[in-house]
Amino acid sequence: MSGTGPRHPHPVDARQGDGLRFGYGTNGLTDLRLDDALDLLADLGYAGVGLTLDHMHLDPLAPDLASRTRHVARRLDRLGLTVTIETGARYVLDPRRKHGPSLLDPDPQRRAERSRLLIRAVQVAADLGAHAVHCFSGITPAGTSDDVAWRRLADALGPVLDAASGAGVPLAVEPEPGHLLSSLADFHHLRHELDDPDPDLLGLTLDIGHCQCLEPLPPADCVRAAAPWLRHVQIEDMRRGVHEHLPFGDGEIDFPPVLAALAAADYRGLTVVELPRHSHAGPELATRSIDFLRRAQAAVPAAATGRPQPGSAPAPLPVPAEGGTP
Repeated sequence: MSGTGPRHPHPVDARQGDGLRFGYGTNGLTDLRLDDALDLLADLGYAGVGLTLDHMHLDPLAPDLASRTRHVARRLDRLGLTVTIETGARYVLDPRRKHGPSLLDPDPQRRAERSRLLIRAVQVAADLGAHAVHCFSGITPAGTSDDVAWRRLADALGPVLDAASGAGVPLAVEPEPGHLLSSLADFHHLRHELDDPDPDLLGLTLDIGHCQCLEPLPPADCVRAAAPWLRHVQIEDMRRGVHEHLPFGDGEIDFPPVLAALAAADYRGLTVVELPRHSHAGPELATRSIDFLRRAQAAVPAAATGRPQPGSAPAPLPVPAEGGTP
């Protein structure tokens, strides 16, 4: 796209040592300009960013994408931030239909629109030296059988996987509650539909909150089960059976065992805070989130050995007042 060639990801950020690298999702900072959001995250000591391509942040459909991508690449280099490209923008393709069109749309031309967007995301990712490109299946349309939906998904992902292979950037599919592909078991079903592609080509985005919401295993066990395919991690708090992304401490997740499992899996990508409905308080929650994760990480040795230490668990985070409609 830009002709600059793929960048190599940054080395591990010294501010976080040789362990996990924490990032924050720009979908939780939509009230900030992208440059301001990146400056904030670097100042707070985050190692990277989950960059959602959207109309307010590196719009993938606006003119001059190549030059705007080069600007972001220079900014990331200057700030020492790594990046994963996320594609969960609500209305970037269809201003009237959330996440539309999806890879499951009944209209093949509409499915192709989503595939083209993902291919463009792969190109942006290559130019930014991103760890992976995140995506999800979409909700099964009414009147569509599961067999037809799975065939549509596999077919629509074919050209995207070809682009990812050529760019050397893995695609990381996220199980999303309510979607066709909603669980770890569904991820493996997709891999079977695609004849088991290399995990370095088709990997997994694991959302820790989603594990708490609907997986039969506890989140730390989900990490262990997903480890061979893990290419991207999103993290937030959540409650069982309720798909609501919550600030740390507002849900039910015990985080030190989750971080211990990620470290034991030798996961090298970003672990990105995912609070897309909290942009009204984005700067404050970004500050509180990195503090919480650092305290949780400090408690990892105790969690890993099964000997919790008094006072080692991080305190819950209060949610700042909105002061208006988000």
